[in-house]
Amino acid sequence: MQEVNADSTNSRELPESIVIPSIRGEMARLRQATIEDLARMDSLHAFDGAAVITGKDSQSERAMVHAWVERSVQWSLGNNGKSMSDYAGAIGDAQSRPTIAWSIVPDFIDDAKNTNGDIIGMIFLIDIDGWSKSARIQVILGRDYRGRGYSRDAMPRVMTYGFAPDTVGLALHRIWVGVPAANTRSLSVYQSLGFVKTGTARDALWDSQNQKYQDFVVMDTLVDEYDAIRSLDAFGLHVIEDNPGVCEALSAHEHSIAIPVSKDNSDESWPYNAATVKEDSSKRAWWRIIGRGRKRNTNGNNAEGKR
Repeated sequence: MQEVNADSTNSRELPESIVIPSIRGEMARLRQATIEDLARMDSLHAFDGAAVITGKDSQSERAMVHAWVERSVQWSLGNNGKSMSDYAGAIGDAQSRPTIAWSIVPDFIDDAKNTNGDIIGMIFLIDIDGWSKSARIQVILGRDYRGRGYSRDAMPRVMTYGFAPDTVGLALHRIWVGVPAANTRSLSVYQSLGFVKTGTARDALWDSQNQKYQDFVVMDTLVDEYDAIRSLDAFGLHVIEDNPGVCEALSAHEHSIAIPVSKDNSDESWPYNAATVKEDSSKRAWWRIIGRGRKRNTNGNNAEGKR
């Protein structure tokens, strides 16, 4: 078992308060979510179809989003005088851990339906665990804005911030997602972002719309596997260097592409491309080779923060 010293323990304590950065995308910008934004989520019908999208019923999802935004606001204000131990930032109940919530505001030039600068949804880093350096990412969009590329624009930029060293980001080691098996659209997006399926909780969710149980799929990616630059390129998106963590991501990307890819049979265990991928590395799924050649960080610290 790895010995934990005082310095490494202190580095796993989340700050009493956090400045939630604005993040720019090509289609929209992300700003800190406010309590006032919650009414807009209702008018967007953002909780319609929740059983398929998140596995919750609409009322439960609405209550969950309200709680996430409230915790995000509290953290940005310093928890109103409460210590992080009150929010179990290290080892406590996942339902009480800190959250960061952004509202998604589209560029009205790109979205003729939204000329008032209103939000169209939210993106969250939830269940932020300072001890294990882990968080879950979740996007919830208004009914009319789903499937239009907003998740693809926002998610890799938020993940870049999450994985960035603590001078500019959260210094996370792992980001994960959980999605109902029936939500094939989201599963495809997560695959393209480099998430790897790590487990399935069978019949873990009740689909009230179709009156049946459904599986809950867990996927994740690690800091030494994730390449923010390639994830943007996979969706035809551009790097915005002013965003938090991008300079560090560019440095990691340059290091990654400088490492030759050795031929092995690791792709044979990947069910989505085993039948079609040959030895030509240019045809391999990019997320299967990103971390190859990098030294795995096992000392509990974000290696990028040492640069």
